Amino acid sequence: MEALFEVVLFLAIATLGAALARRIGVLAPILLVIVGVGLSFVPGFPQAHLDPELVLVGILPPLLYVAALETSVPAFKFNLRPILLLGVGLVIFTAVAIGFVLHALLPQAPLPICIALGAVVAPPDAVAATAIARRIGLPRRLVTILEGESLINDATALVMLRVATAAALGPAVGAWDVVGEVVITAGGGLLIGALGALVIGAIHRRIRDSLLDNTLSLLTPFIVVFVAEEVHASGVVAVVVTGLSLGHRLPVLMSAGSRLQMAAFWRLVRFLLEGLVFLLVGLQLRTVIPRIDTPWTTITVVTVLVLLTVILTRFVWLYPATYLARLVPGVRRRDPSPALRVPTVLAWAGMRGVVTLAAALALPLTLAGGAHYPRELFVWLAFTVIVGTLVVQGATLPMVARAMRLPGDDPTQDALAEASVQQQAGRAARERLEAAADGAPPVVVERLRALIEKRTNSAWERLGGDERETPSQAYVRLRQEMIDAEREVFRTARDDGRIPEEVLVRAYRDLDLEESLLRRSEQE
Repeated sequence: MEALFEVVLFLAIATLGAALARRIGVLAPILLVIVGVGLSFVPGFPQAHLDPELVLVGILPPLLYVAALETSVPAFKFNLRPILLLGVGLVIFTAVAIGFVLHALLPQAPLPICIALGAVVAPPDAVAATAIARRIGLPRRLVTILEGESLINDATALVMLRVATAAALGPAVGAWDVVGEVVITAGGGLLIGALGALVIGAIHRRIRDSLLDNTLSLLTPFIVVFVAEEVHASGVVAVVVTGLSLGHRLPVLMSAGSRLQMAAFWRLVRFLLEGLVFLLVGLQLRTVIPRIDTPWTTITVVTVLVLLTVILTRFVWLYPATYLARLVPGVRRRDPSPALRVPTVLAWAGMRGVVTLAAALALPLTLAGGAHYPRELFVWLAFTVIVGTLVVQGATLPMVARAMRLPGDDPTQDALAEASVQQQAGRAARERLEAAADGAPPVVVERLRALIEKRTNSAWERLGGDERETPSQAYVRLRQEMIDAEREVFRTARDDGRIPEEVLVRAYRDLDLEESLLRRSEQE
């Protein structure tokens, strides 16, 4: 009962914190970490013991899965080169750089375990960077690159962590050992992810019940992770591959009702988990500090230098990675060199998150032969990297993006593309209607023709810059008034006993669906 109370309490605080962040214009991950740090020192407040397995198997997979579901596979493929350079190359570069810096500062700590900590702090968070990027309106391509990076960098870091930890715990690890580990871990994850997408996709095709569809969707990331971990493959890679494949094929795998329900369900899950993980990160401070037995002078120097290395390595890697690749004529023709401000903003979007802390807590207690190393200092470094990057980079990223004056996506171009495709879709719908209209009442056919025309006209109306109310906007406003009146009549009839509750529920459901379509039109 006490554990359940704590979970509810943490979720309630995370929800209130997210709501407050929206109200005062602060980014939720930053505020929740600060709230967690403050609450960790409140006497009597429940201590939150973060279990690494819970994070890596219970929280990370669903977050990565829903992110992969919503990722555009064509955009992911187009940006595969920068995504791999960040999600694989930068993680390795950062881990090695941190390893050597930390080993120079703490010679008593063997290099392999220092590189292990480098792998821990190397990957930016899968939630923080993209959430902040979307919030401040970064160009779509930068958001795609950050999302793609966050989908694969955890897998790279965890493989490096596994290899470096093995080297620290046992005999020397050779190059072939590393290659074998990468092949088994990453290759196995790719294979299991592809098989998972094939099997689960086939099951989705046969399901006709929206509730069962969404239940399977909830179970999918955990099934894939458990199978991958059982054969010592990368569960992160497997989940990402499954999510990308299923997300790309959702329109042919699920009914419209299942997709709508699933989107709402995963929005709620992601909102709760994202808020919870950042709150839990902040709450760890009270348990981290008392265990450190290193002099505070050493702690301060090492902390500052490690944090600076984490931030600077992203800049050192991104500028050459952005421009040297374009010395190749084929790459330059396909993707011309961007302005310097583009890699600058990408370099500043390197916030760390809960995976870093969970991986740090999974570091071994002792090394080969029972040798000791400053493990608690390493956990502290991971914690300070998370808080430091979130507060320093996360809080200033909007300001940096504004200072760089990045050109945003052109809404007129988006509206023009949508209107053009909507016109083609309307033409196809009209042809299908004429072919299937034999025997249908003429009044029905006319209503459907009018609906096609309305949808096509609405798309073109969004291109207008006139401040006057468009016909579509007038329709939304007037139909909303009508729906409100209908709801009131049904509610009164239920209260007066003229209709049962079941009739009210059916009527409200239909009106709610229509209103949701109106709100979608209004937002556009």
